[in-house]
Amino acid sequence: MKENILIEKSVQFAARIIKLYQYLIKSKKEVVISKQIVRCGTSIGANIYEANYGQSIADFISNLHIALKEAAETEYWLRLLCLSEYIDEKMAKSMLADCLEIKRLLIASINTAKTNSEMRGGQK
Repeated sequence: MKENILIEKSVQFAARIIKLYQYLIKSKKEVVISKQIVRCGTSIGANIYEANYGQSIADFISNLHIALKEAAETEYWLRLLCLSEYIDEKMAKSMLADCLEIKRLLIASINTAKTNSEMRGGQK
């Protein structure tokens, strides 16, 4: 597979999410939100990977939309963790910046795929 910035950033972000999960479980004894954020935060990259093996442009776009929804959910949990003081503002800002960058890349990729699909008449 050729280098793909979206895949690389989502994998790196997932690794950060796993480390955050471990921190929340071990240091903060927080179980509920930590399970939510590890699920959605790692799902972003999994859906991006899956999109690259889609059977059609529509399948590709659908999987990227799922990744975008997971990124939005991850953003919510990060904001909540900061507001509830499970993580400090510095950590929250750093992780939110990564999450928002992935969201922007996903939106751009979805828009490009839609444009390309329309130019091809909806075919792969």
